[in-house]
Amino acid sequence: MRALFLALILALSLPIAPALAVQPDEVLSDPNLERRARSISADLRCVVCRNESIDESNAELARDMRLIVRERLVEGDTDAQVVSFLVDRYGEYILLRPRTDGVNLILWVSAPLLFVVALGIAGVALRRRAAPEKPLSPEEEARLREILRD
Repeated sequence: MRALFLALILALSLPIAPALAVQPDEVLSDPNLERRARSISADLRCVVCRNESIDESNAELARDMRLIVRERLVEGDTDAQVVSFLVDRYGEYILLRPRTDGVNLILWVSAPLLFVVALGIAGVALRRRAAPEKPLSPEEEARLREILRD
């Protein structure tokens, strides 16, 4: 019973855990700016934790990045300007949703294209494999019987 109660408490606290990454001293007094900061932070990757946003990460670098987001917003930057500033500083790797333009377009297009090519190759291979083989000629049958007798 105790284990079930503990599991229930743990399960209920998991959705709250990411919200605990943002420290109270980071929160902006303006609720609109804070909402924008949280929205931006949710789309930026922590370079220490990899597939975790800076909003969810407890890493020191993620905290620094959250503070930069908030500083830029207080200075009057738009959301796009804040993201652009961080991308210029840390590279496109920090974007949890990579851009689909420029060189990245090759990556976005190549995967489906290679999948279609692979399907074509597999289809051709299966057709060749499923094609019925020609029956043996009388000469080949005679030779086979001779080999099997030995």
